[in-house]
Amino acid sequence: MSTFNPRALTISVALCVTVALAGCASRQTTGSIPPNLRKPVSEMNQAELRQATNYWQKRYEKQPKDKLVGLQFASALRTTDRNEQALAVMQQVAIHHPEDRQVLGAYGKALAGAGNLKKALETIQRAQTPDNPDWKLLSAEGAIYDQVGEPKQARLLYRKALDLKPGEPSVLSNLGMSYLLAGDLRASETYLRQAIERPGADSRVRQNLALVIGLQGRFDQAEQVAAGELPPQEARENVAFLRQMLSEQNAWKQLKDDKQAKPDKT
Repeated sequence: MSTFNPRALTISVALCVTVALAGCASRQTTGSIPPNLRKPVSEMNQAELRQATNYWQKRYEKQPKDKLVGLQFASALRTTDRNEQALAVMQQVAIHHPEDRQVLGAYGKALAGAGNLKKALETIQRAQTPDNPDWKLLSAEGAIYDQVGEPKQARLLYRKALDLKPGEPSVLSNLGMSYLLAGDLRASETYLRQAIERPGADSRVRQNLALVIGLQGRFDQAEQVAAGELPPQEARENVAFLRQMLSEQNAWKQLKDDKQAKPDKT
């Protein structure tokens, strides 16, 4: 079997710390971006991601103070799991744009990706304005609370975000993954199914739904969901990986239970 592709079926929980980029900030910048790199990085294949990362790195080396260039470069780096480098880029962008809410939000996202959750939370909260709250920042803050083990606070923030942006798929997906972290697979599936039906749902939502369905043992259905984003063979291989992983976990659990039931005589 080929190597498991985490972009196809996310075994590790994929909370969407959503801080949307403002697309392309100027006509001049938009016109210079190759057409195949204008779509969100979450929708790119591996070859496109490599191309995007190389493209934005070259732009960043020439324009290190440019807000859009820094945001796009950091986003590409995070998507390819180069979290420490993404954080270094966002630190520089934040120095040049210290009061920019979009930059602060993306900086918080980079901090979370690098594992500095406390500072990430502080940064995102600093970016928020209570009199005019941003749903993206509320969702990002909620995702961090989920990661530090405070699901009640996380879900409160997700629901506030949904009040501002009803039906937003990234927020519904985060809410679903919050319930997954708590072990409530049925509730998780309910919210993820709502998310996947909404316009604008990206591949991460489908990946998360396939994961939750597979964790309930409905592997054929998980494969069908995953196949909506992947070639059939790749979808089958990823679900087979999940099945194997769960089988090994059950075997270890049974071994542990047997050991507890029978006192060790050695």
